[in-house]
Amino acid sequence: MSDPISIAHLVAKARQGAQQQPADDLAARIEIVHFDDIRLSTSRRYLVKNIIPRVGLVVVWGPPKCGKSFWVYDLMMHISRGLDYHGRHVHQGAIVYCMFEGQGGADTRAVAYRQERLEEGGSAGAFYLQTVTLDLVRDHTALIEAIKKRLGNVTPAAVVLDTLNRSLVGSESSDEDMAAYLKAVSAIIETFQCAVIVVHHCGHNGDRPRGHSSLLGALDAEISVKRGDGQHSTAEVTRMKDGAEGGTVTFTLRQVVVGQDEDGEDMTSCVVEVTSTSAEPGTGKPGKALSDRQRLALEALDAALIDRGKSEYLADAPLGATHVHGDHWKAELFRRGVLDKGQKNPRADFKRLWEGLAARKLIAQRDGSFWKVAGVRD
Repeated sequence: MSDPISIAHLVAKARQGAQQQPADDLAARIEIVHFDDIRLSTSRRYLVKNIIPRVGLVVVWGPPKCGKSFWVYDLMMHISRGLDYHGRHVHQGAIVYCMFEGQGGADTRAVAYRQERLEEGGSAGAFYLQTVTLDLVRDHTALIEAIKKRLGNVTPAAVVLDTLNRSLVGSESSDEDMAAYLKAVSAIIETFQCAVIVVHHCGHNGDRPRGHSSLLGALDAEISVKRGDGQHSTAEVTRMKDGAEGGTVTFTLRQVVVGQDEDGEDMTSCVVEVTSTSAEPGTGKPGKALSDRQRLALEALDAALIDRGKSEYLADAPLGATHVHGDHWKAELFRRGVLDKGQKNPRADFKRLWEGLAARKLIAQRDGSFWKVAGVRD
């Protein structure tokens, strides 16, 4: 009997063979394995646990201005740096981010991330940017060769195509044009055995990705990004071919000043602030995105509720719930150093802080008064 092999090995060999051998040598690429020789592979099958598979097509879609591109950018940085993503394990690897839309903001986005997320002298890992607009159907071979030339012996873990619309010359609704686009994407996947993340727009109804349905039939994972109340957006894993669905990440975009232009006016970009996650999709259990600062803020709220809290009737608050005016909570935050009066806009900082906790459903508020949501653990 032959040596045991894994299903993952078979899939990888088949995909690689499609690129490495001529079409007339098909018989040499076909491997017929007895059932008894198949063994489980325990190697990682994800780049970000229950969000991005190790190999395959991922579509991240949503309406304009929902923050999907910034969110994908931040997610890819976690992969290139090898950082756990708010309670989810990450498989570190090189990233090639093709910014076909909004190329003019590539520099400000990079500076904002470096300024807000990297310590002095810190590295973003193997994160590469490509800003030339391409017709992927025609140019995917050139893109593959350019990646090989730039990365050398390093194989990318993920290639991001942002957006589909700006890399497809043709109609998103045409079955022929979409089939050709998907064939080009498959060539990238098969060449590098990587994930390809396509950032895409939604249709007019906002309930599905725009364009021909063949896109949905080809994907390995689908993530919708929707704008919620206020400044919050939520990314939800709506489909996962080989994994759990329903995981969510709620985030806001924080604007930061990265410099001044030649007229002396501020140049700005945004960084992603994750406010909550569902670390175990489908379980309803809270994630691990509560930061040290948020924990300190909750402790300050507890102190304010004890010292200045009231139990009188307040609309929307549970009957008998203790609540406290935001001014008292804010004073306690200043006293504990969670908020800094020397900041440019401490009021806005306080608003971001309580909105993040409210998004996790840890607190609620009405008319400037706050209370903790019963039954939710920190």
